[in-house]
Amino acid sequence: MEKTCPYCNTVTERSEEQRKKLLNRLNRIEGQIRGIKGMLERDAYCPDILTQSAAVNAAVNAFNKELLEAHIHTCVVRDIREGKDEVVDELVETIRKLMK
Repeated sequence: MEKTCPYCNTVTERSEEQRKKLLNRLNRIEGQIRGIKGMLERDAYCPDILTQSAAVNAAVNAFNKELLEAHIHTCVVRDIREGKDEVVDELVETIRKLMK
């Protein structure tokens, strides 16, 4: 299913399998965040909370890597083939944001 971005009018076509996989990752991350919130509400030991926070960071990074890889293989390749070389600058900027 194709979705149009309301801000830039671009689209990304994802297979149902890919969409489901990404949503499952996000659902797990959301659960981890809720778990950390519960730990804080129960006054859990700081290092235990920090360990869970680090796990969330790792999960978000894994999500980002998967999405970035898919973006490069689909959108970036498509745009370069269509002569839209500005997609390379967009990709570089996206990677810079991810590496902060």
